Amino acid sequence: MELANRLFFRLYQCANMLHKTGTRAVESLGLTTQQWAVLGALSRPEVPDGMSVGDLARYLMVSRQNLSGLIGRMERDGHIASAPDGRDRRSRRITMTEHGRAVWHREAVPRIHDYYAQALDEFSTGDMTHTLHYLLKLLDNMKRIDEAAGGPPDGESEGERADDGHARQGA
Repeated sequence: MELANRLFFRLYQCANMLHKTGTRAVESLGLTTQQWAVLGALSRPEVPDGMSVGDLARYLMVSRQNLSGLIGRMERDGHIASAPDGRDRRSRRITMTEHGRAVWHREAVPRIHDYYAQALDEFSTGDMTHTLHYLLKLLDNMKRIDEAAGGPPDGESEGERADDGHARQGA
C-alpha cells in the first residue's frame, strides 16, 4: 500500500506542476493548460468540423460544468466558436476560430514543444514509451472504476484516448 500511496501522490504532484509550469509556458498568449488541451483536442485532423460539448468533455475527461466556463472564456477571447450542432440541435458544436488556429499553430505549439523538451529532459524514447504505456494502463483502470460508479462507458466520444491530440499536436 505504501508504494501505491507514493505513486498516486507523485501523480498528484505531477498534475499540479503540469498545470503550474505548463500554464507559465503559454500564459503570455492568454492561455492556460486547460485551454491548450481544448485547442489541442480541436486541432486534431479527425475532428475537422469541431466537437460537440459532450464529446469534448468526454475526450478531455472533464465535467460539462467545468468545460462550460472554459468555453465561455475561450469564446470571449476569440479562440473558439460555438453554434447549434447540425446533428443535434439541442447540442452545441465547438470549433476553433481562425484566430484560435493562428494562435495555436504559430505561437502555442512551438512553446508547448519547448516545454515538453524541458519537462522530458533526460527521458529516452524508451522511458517515454514505457511511461505512456503505464499511464494508459492506469487510465483504463480508472475508467473502469468510473463506469462501475455510473460514469459514461468508454468509447462514446469522438476520440478513444485523451492523449491522441496531445502527443501529436502539442496539447
